[in-house]
This record gives sequence, structure tokens and C-alpha cells, in this order.
Amino acid sequence: MKRFTAVVPAGGFDPAAVFDRVVLDYDSRHRRRIVLYGEAGTVVLLDLSEAAHLRHGDALKGEEGGLILVSAAPERLVEIRAGSQAELIRIAWHLGNRHLPTQLLPDALRIRTDHVVEEMVRGLGGTVTAIEAPFDPEGGAYGHGAVHGHHHG
Repeated sequence: MKRFTAVVPAGGFDPAAVFDRVVLDYDSRHRRRIVLYGEAGTVVLLDLSEAAHLRHGDALKGEEGGLILVSAAPERLVEIRAGSQAELIRIAWHLGNRHLPTQLLPDALRIRTDHVVEEMVRGLGGTVTAIEAPFDPEGGAYGHGAVHGHHHG
């Protein structure tokens, strides 16, 4: 089993150094220590000093060199669109107010399937389309990676 102890951000490495790839869903990409299995059969011990959110396109760096590419697995999502940019921004505000992981696209938003939130979005004038796609939501405002809740009060 090969030990990987660092994350190299997407675009910060030579693609020729990549020798395998792990495909992980959103929940599985927030890790500190886990055994992963590459598509080419590499068994990887991810052993970071602290938990990190692995983004689509990042790479894991091995102690002995070489890189494993991280890819976001397709998941059941909904894509949200609106009639105007102002309406889409309003919907994004409501999603953020609920601390929902949200992927920001130039003309749409993506969230995980949630019938209650989907109904709220429709009530705000948005359209909701079920899709299956990689999910790579925006990180939290007070640090890198996954969104973490905070207290109101």
C-alpha cells in the first residue's frame, strides 16, 4: 500500500506524473485518513496531517513520488436555473442561508436532490432539473473546503 501525505491543487502539477485516479463522491472527498482504491489497481493510504476537502482535479502526492488524480463521481443532483441573474442570485442567497453545499456555475446552481428545497426553489421562481453529474460545491467562506455550519445568535 502506497502512502500519500499531500494534496496538490488542480493545475499545480504535471499531468505526466499522474499514474492512477480515484473517483469519489462529495462526502468521500473530505478526508484526513482513508484507504482508497485507484482505477488502475493502486491501493492508497491517504494520510494527511489534517482533514482536507479534495476538489475535482486535485492530485494526491505519494511519499515515494508520483501522483493520483482525484475525480468527482457523478451524483444525483438538481440543476437550478432562473429567468434572470437577479432571480438566480436570490435563490443562491436562500440556499446559502440554509448552509446547503452549492455548486456555482455561470448560469445555474447545483445542489443535491432534496424535495423540500426543490419546492422552495420553485416557489422563488426557479426551475429545477434532475441530473447526474460530478458535484464540486463552493467551499466555506472562512476557510478552504467543505462548508461548515456556524451558530446564529
